[in-house]
Amino acid sequence: MDSQKLWKNVLERIRPQLSEANFRIWFGKTALEQKDKNHFIVYVESSFIKQNILAKYPTLLSNTFKEVYPDEAEISIEVKQSLKETEVEFEFTTPTVKVPTVGLNPKYNLENFVVGLSNNLAFAAARAVVQTPGTTYNPLFIYGGTGVGKTHLMQAIGNELFKKNPGLKIIYCTSEKYTNDFIQSIQNKKTSEFRAKYRNCDLFLVDDIQFISGRDSTQEEFFHTFNELHTKNSQIILTSDRTPDQMKDLESRLRSRFQGGLMVDIQNPDFDTRVAILRAKCMERNEHISDEILTIIAQSQDTNARELEGKLIQIVQAAKLTNQILSEDVVHKYLGTPSHTAKAPDYKKVITGVNQYFHVKTSDLIGPRRKRDLVIPRQIVMYFLYEECKLPYERIGDILGGRDHTTILHGVEKMRSTINRDRELQRMIIEIRQIITQG
Repeated sequence: MDSQKLWKNVLERIRPQLSEANFRIWFGKTALEQKDKNHFIVYVESSFIKQNILAKYPTLLSNTFKEVYPDEAEISIEVKQSLKETEVEFEFTTPTVKVPTVGLNPKYNLENFVVGLSNNLAFAAARAVVQTPGTTYNPLFIYGGTGVGKTHLMQAIGNELFKKNPGLKIIYCTSEKYTNDFIQSIQNKKTSEFRAKYRNCDLFLVDDIQFISGRDSTQEEFFHTFNELHTKNSQIILTSDRTPDQMKDLESRLRSRFQGGLMVDIQNPDFDTRVAILRAKCMERNEHISDEILTIIAQSQDTNARELEGKLIQIVQAAKLTNQILSEDVVHKYLGTPSHTAKAPDYKKVITGVNQYFHVKTSDLIGPRRKRDLVIPRQIVMYFLYEECKLPYERIGDILGGRDHTTILHGVEKMRSTINRDRELQRMIIEIRQIITQG
């Protein structure tokens, strides 16, 4: 079986297990090459897609590949530019899935949660909870600003667990609803019914827990609800716009319990994630918009996912109402930005930005000195010059004092692999990118 036919068979089995949008986004432009009998390479068009496949679908990919190619095989994923869209000629059907009738939105799932530097740790924690609820991270405390995807991720966990076990008892509520239900139970002398409801579930999801601060009687009740559920190994997931330490008038015993599991934050999406979010929203809405236009929108909107989607809808609807074709000039007009094609940053801006961030001199950065505190800044420069400026390894080596291209290759690959697991490095990359783009 040749590689093309083999890959087509693999995709035919993968496709029904994903939504149409997610299949197109992550597997729509892929190819397979057989290096030898036991080694296959899956090519994708960007490191961002590679990262998401490795984060979301490693098991699906490997298991499906074994179904088609039963011999032992090693599968690796590599980036290759200018891939043609994969053509898989069969109709897509989506199986009907029951959804819990507990207020969860069925559109929130882990498949359509776009993973990037700003949220990959939170996503990894969500996957871990789905695998072993009540034991791995309990409670899971997700915090971040408005519109970054906290509710999406929390409800996605609920939907995924319900699919695995439809008999699971799930409660989803906001802290406001919990408070109102508690007050009403007191007024109606039905506190026993209130407790029977909230203290007997397998999965307890509470949105915007910060609003419980300052409500003494509600905090007292929630403390006992939390304790009883935790004792029974029921999974507890909380979202907030701030950390427990930042919640004023929160009882110390509740603060201690909120911090007793895993706390993960979600930040505003970086540029690559913003482009991927826009692409996913276009798929959901069946809008065909070029990546060039999505790039313009993503570059102009350094904001959260919710506002990003709102801007996309606003532009699309405005163009339709005025019978305009959605060109780059039209998008610039609605955005109020200059109409010119965005260019990769000049390499000098990258070096200046890294110097400014780490407080180092250019002569030290590109010079021969091998001090430990220069290793990370140098590798970040290599990463940006390759990923952002699109320079070849040899040119980057010349810029950085005549270094060999293998040294540059090692530095770029080191950054790529470390970014996926190092939260502090992710934060550095995001902040340095902002310095470069604003400079």
